[in-house]
Amino acid sequence: MQRSQRAVTNPNSDPKNRHHAHYWRGLRRVLAAVLTSLLFAHCSEPPDSLTRIRDEGVLRVVTRNGATTYYENQGQPTGFEYHLAKAFAKHLGVELEMVTMVGLDDIFTALENNHADFAAAGLSVTEGRKARLAFGPTYMTVEQFIIYNRDQTPGLSTVKALVDKRIRVIADSSHVEILEQLQQIHPQLSWTESRDLEAIDLLEQLRNGDIDATIVHSNVFHANRAFYPTIRIALNAGEDSPLAWALRPGEDNAALLEEMSVFFTEIKASGRLARLVDRFFTLSEQQTFISNHTFMKMKSERLPQYKGLIEQVAIEYDMDWRLLAAMSYQESHWNPKAKSPTGVLGMMMLTGITAKELGVTNRLDALQSLRGGARYYKKLLARLPSSIEQPDRNWFALAAYNIGLGHLEDARILTEKQGGNPNLWRDVKKHLPLLRQRKWYETTKYGYARGDEPVRYVRNIRNYYSILTFDELNRYRVPPPKIVSDYLPSEINRSLNGL
Repeated sequence: MQRSQRAVTNPNSDPKNRHHAHYWRGLRRVLAAVLTSLLFAHCSEPPDSLTRIRDEGVLRVVTRNGATTYYENQGQPTGFEYHLAKAFAKHLGVELEMVTMVGLDDIFTALENNHADFAAAGLSVTEGRKARLAFGPTYMTVEQFIIYNRDQTPGLSTVKALVDKRIRVIADSSHVEILEQLQQIHPQLSWTESRDLEAIDLLEQLRNGDIDATIVHSNVFHANRAFYPTIRIALNAGEDSPLAWALRPGEDNAALLEEMSVFFTEIKASGRLARLVDRFFTLSEQQTFISNHTFMKMKSERLPQYKGLIEQVAIEYDMDWRLLAAMSYQESHWNPKAKSPTGVLGMMMLTGITAKELGVTNRLDALQSLRGGARYYKKLLARLPSSIEQPDRNWFALAAYNIGLGHLEDARILTEKQGGNPNLWRDVKKHLPLLRQRKWYETTKYGYARGDEPVRYVRNIRNYYSILTFDELNRYRVPPPKIVSDYLPSEINRSLNGL
């Protein structure tokens, strides 16, 4: 049988075929190179900041050390900006890492060099800063106060009066921009800028007479006014300023900015932002100079005698000693022999029935009274509904200490009926005074009560607690190293720069 045969030819043997083969091989090499280049470029392109944060599991935030931003309280981090950033980190499902810096320019440089994801430092949103930074949603609006020491430099009530005065502000701050605007109207106006100071340092210099005036945000003034009774507001400078977190501008931060918007929308709607503002700022605006002056006097003269006992009892009952100190001051001004016409006695002003229930045999004994008061407070704290969270839980327990759990529950029910949140102190405190009015207390289980008293009681204790907290912060704060050139006359600086 004849076997069929198939000719096998080499396509490259034909010149025409060789030309086509060469063309296609070249085209394939070009396409492969392009694809490889695109793939490499895609793989080497860094992820956007939000993806990176979630992948790494850490949110890095740069801030400043201070009463209105971030500080340590009994070894634990706290401060308005800290708690706000902590809530955002929880929203993202990552850990929070706070980095503190002194100078504002250091903060901005850290952002530009990608050493932090954003800055949470009480930063005003200004036109000058928007040219350099991106900003998240506004979370607070503050006024700008030009302040002075009434004992050192009285009569500063106009911008013209500031001419020839020693004015110092923080370098790179929004307050420099304010002064530059005022200088256009008053060319003789001058000031110095310091890169190594925080607001607390400027307040200290103002109290000591080292400067005549400075500018601070209204929230900073209110948070610290108790410690500086001679410092007054000269005038309100410029327009109100929105505060916001700052980021490095760029498309890689677009998703992070969008997530910030989602976060702030949620915490505004839930009331969490309002609670934070109330906790750190609102109360300070309601402080009176008379009550604060008396408290500061007693803190120096009387508290040292009983601070050891207060700290001992606070440890025994797992309390913050400053809260117990604030309670005992509100009750008796730290007088263990205090008596009232209604029959309550001692450091914590216990009734006879309550003292017997708590095992206090001598209400005029300071240690027994403190222990009884702490035990009663913790008992009330434990009996509150679990739906009430901290720090509101503390304020509710204090109100119950003053008016009783029954009346407090009546106020919570009234609050809910009126559309408020019965688990938020800021809502319930508005309805407690209604217990004085017949049309309201007739509908409650426990009836009439002087509901305005627990509101004042809680407000005062929170005030005294804040003073004790910030006093510790200021007392043990280590100031940053001085940048000498910021304090030398400009003539000397020019000479030094020429060397």
